[in-house]
Amino acid sequence: MKVGNQTVGARLRIVVAPGIAIGPGKAALLEGIKETGSISAAARRMGMSYKRAWYLVETMNGHFSKPLVASMKGGRAGGGARLTRLGEEILTAFREMERLSETAIAPVMRRLRRKAESL
Repeated sequence: MKVGNQTVGARLRIVVAPGIAIGPGKAALLEGIKETGSISAAARRMGMSYKRAWYLVETMNGHFSKPLVASMKGGRAGGGARLTRLGEEILTAFREMERLSETAIAPVMRRLRRKAESL
């Protein structure tokens, strides 16, 4: 939720297995790749270096039974990247968990915000 120029609320980080986590950053990267068809374009949108984005993609790809992102080398065809079916499933599941979390904590967040506003 936006209040003024700031986002308030919880940030969800899911630990799928020891050492395997997905949070807002990785989800945003996956979403950016889905929307732009490019790891570098997704990284630019996020203000992230291509090297960091590529590292995160490789890490995510290595942590699951199948890759989340498929990439094609550049050249005349132009290269690019896309989410695999598993990548789509992981992104959808994360966004669903975010929505469920927001709904679950909403009453408590309202109480906290009222107390913060009364200071």
